[in-house]
Amino acid sequence: MNIDQLSEVIRMHRKKSGLTQKGLADLAGVGKTVIYDIEKGKETIQMDTIKKILSVLNIKIKFESPLMKLMETADPEGRDK
Repeated sequence: MNIDQLSEVIRMHRKKSGLTQKGLADLAGVGKTVIYDIEKGKETIQMDTIKKILSVLNIKIKFESPLMKLMETADPEGRDK
C-alpha cells in the first residue's frame, strides 16, 4: 500500500463515518491539519499518529510477506525454532 492508497482509505472511512476532518482529528487527539495532510498524501506523518487515526476509524493493518510464516515459527529472541 502506498501513501496515496492510505490517504484514500482514511478519507473514505472518515466520510462514511460521517466525520469532518476536525471531528476525526478531535477523536484521534491530533490537529486538523494532520488529517488534511494525510488526506493530501503527505509522506512525513509519524507512525503513532497514523495508528491513532486508524484506531478511531476501526482500521487494522495487516502485514503480508513471504517471510511472515518464518516469524510465526521464530522464538521471541528472533531465532528460528
